[in-house]
Amino acid sequence: MNTLNDLPVVVIGAGPVGLAAAARLHERGLPFTVLEAGDTAGAAVRQWRHVPVFSPWRYNMDPAARRLLDDAGWVAPDLEALPTGGELVDDYLQPLAELPGLKPHVRYGARVEAISRLGLDRLRTAGRETTPYLVRLADGDEVLARAVIDASGTWGTPNVLGASGLPAHGETDAAAFLEHALPDVLGADRTRFAGRHTLVVGAGHSAANTLLSLAELAADQSGTEVTWAIRTVSPARTYGGGDADALPARGALGSRLRAHVDAGRIRLLTGFSVHALTPAGGRVAVVVRDAHGGEESVTVDRIVAATGFRPDHSIATELRLDLDPVLGATRALAPLIDPNEHSCGTVPPHGVDELSHPEAGYYAVGMKSYGRAPTFLMATGYEQVRSVVAALAGDWDAARDVQLDLPETGVCNSNPADSAGGDSCCGPAPAAESAGRGLATGISGGLLAAPLNLVTLDAAPAGGQAGGCCGS
Repeated sequence: MNTLNDLPVVVIGAGPVGLAAAARLHERGLPFTVLEAGDTAGAAVRQWRHVPVFSPWRYNMDPAARRLLDDAGWVAPDLEALPTGGELVDDYLQPLAELPGLKPHVRYGARVEAISRLGLDRLRTAGRETTPYLVRLADGDEVLARAVIDASGTWGTPNVLGASGLPAHGETDAAAFLEHALPDVLGADRTRFAGRHTLVVGAGHSAANTLLSLAELAADQSGTEVTWAIRTVSPARTYGGGDADALPARGALGSRLRAHVDAGRIRLLTGFSVHALTPAGGRVAVVVRDAHGGEESVTVDRIVAATGFRPDHSIATELRLDLDPVLGATRALAPLIDPNEHSCGTVPPHGVDELSHPEAGYYAVGMKSYGRAPTFLMATGYEQVRSVVAALAGDWDAARDVQLDLPETGVCNSNPADSAGGDSCCGPAPAAESAGRGLATGISGGLLAAPLNLVTLDAAPAGGQAGGCCGS
C-alpha cells in the first residue's frame, strides 16, 4: 500500500449524509476522519429540532448506519412514525456518532477553511493525483487525506431575499428584522412573532411550514398578522400534492395552507418579488415589485426569508472543479436534477461518475452536491455516499450499480404552470391540478432538510397544535 492510501478519507460534516459516509467507510475498512464545525453531530438539524419531518423513519436512515446501530443493540424507532428534527438527532445521529467504530474518528469544532493538494496550487499538474489533500482548519491545524467527501451542506449559506439573485435594496441594513428559515414560531421564538405582522417570502416547504405555524399563532394571539409573498402568479405549485403524494403528511400540507389563504388568515401576494427594505420606527417597510414594475409596500415587524440555499465552494478554490455554470453542481449531475425539469421524486439514480470532478478524489455529496437545485432527497444522499465509498474501495462494480427507490411526489416540473402537455412525466395526468401536483421542493427538496408541519385535513384551521412540520 502506498503512502497516499495509508491516509484517511476526510469527511466534512457530521450530519445525516456525512455520518452515512463514515458508516460506509467503516464497513469497507477504510481509514477516515470526520470534521464537524459544530459541537455535536447533526448541528444543522438541531436548529430545526422543533419541526417533525413529513417522511417516516424508514426514509431517514442509511442502511449501513442502521446495520452498525443494530449490531450495537440499538432499539430502532417505529419505521412508519414521523420523527422531529430533535428525534432524528437524539435517537439516530447522536447514537450513530457515539458508536465505537465512529466516535474516535469524529472531530467537533473543526471548521474547514480550505482544501488543496500538499505543496501544489491549482495550476500544478505533474504528480497531482498521487499528492495528498491538504485540509486546513480555521484554528490553523492541517489534516492530510487521500480523498475528501464534502457533506457540509448549504444550511449556512441561504439565498438572498431580493430577486435576480441579488440582495434587495437595503437588505443588509434590515438584517435585524430578518429570520432564517424555519424559526420556532410556536416555541422558543414565539415572542418575536406573537401580536406582530410577519412577511414570509418563498413558495417551498420551509415557507409552508412557517406559514402554518404563524396561522396557528394568529388564532391564539390577537394582533398577529401573516402576509405571504411569492414570485409566481399562482400558488398552485405550493398547494399541490394531495393524494398523488406518496408521503401523506406532505400531500396534506398544501390543502391546509390553501384553507388559511382562502379564509383570509394569510394574505397572499402573487407575482411579486422583494425590491427594497427600509427600517423605520422599529418596523421595516418592504417594497414588493411585480414583473411589470408595479409596486406595493407593506410594513411588517419580521420577515422570514424562506428563499432557499446555495452552496459555498470557496473552501475548494484551489481544487480543479468542473461546476455547471447555472446550478453549481457537477456538469454531469446538473441536467439530472434541474428543477426546471425535475422534482425531488423524479431525479434519476446517480453516483460516483456523476459526482466526479477533474480533481480525482474530491466529492461534494448531499445537499451541497445539488448546488442551487432544490430537488435533493436524503435517500439520494445516502446512495451517493454508498457509490462514492465503493469507488474509493476499488469496488467499481458496486460503485456503478446505482439504485434509488423514491416516493412518488406527483411533481415533474418545478413550475407546473409552464408544463406544456397534459400528461405528467410521473404518470397519467390527474383529474384536478391540485391533486396531481406535488408540493414545491422547497429549501432542499428533501424528505429531511425542509421540515413541514404534519397536519390533519379535517382539523379545524384555527384549532390547537396541528402536529409537526417539515428542504433542503
